[in-house]
Amino acid sequence: MRSFVKVFALALLALATLPAWAQKPSAYPAKGQSAELKAQDDAACAAWAKQDTGIDPAATASTTTASTGPQGERARGAVRGAAAGAVIGEVANGDSSDGAAIGATAGVVAGGRAARRNQAARTQQAQQAQANAQATYWNSWGACMAGKGYSVR
Repeated sequence: MRSFVKVFALALLALATLPAWAQKPSAYPAKGQSAELKAQDDAACAAWAKQDTGIDPAATASTTTASTGPQGERARGAVRGAAAGAVIGEVANGDSSDGAAIGATAGVVAGGRAARRNQAARTQQAQQAQANAQATYWNSWGACMAGKGYSVR
């Protein structure tokens, strides 16, 4: 159980740092460009990066990871638990109905645990995909700005 808590804490820490990875890099005028020219170059590179990558950072930043809804883990757990409970109940006391009821309850609990674990994995994958898209866009933007004579960090 302690290892699960450690893994969960590390996963939360990793997720908390994802937005920092996708932030806009800084561009410094390396050839004495004015602030006005920098703003023009920034806008031009933003448009170019959006066209080049097909990624709009405003759109990907505003998307939320919506739950895809129940995936049937609880129902499958209940069915498996009921089947196992029925077999055990039949063998133990000749009455499969009590064992099936107990097994179904245990299966629902196990299915709920699986559902939460699967939802967390889907959320993490969506956040990682969003961070990757942002990083791709900003890499393209940075290449454009570097080509225009800026030092990008």
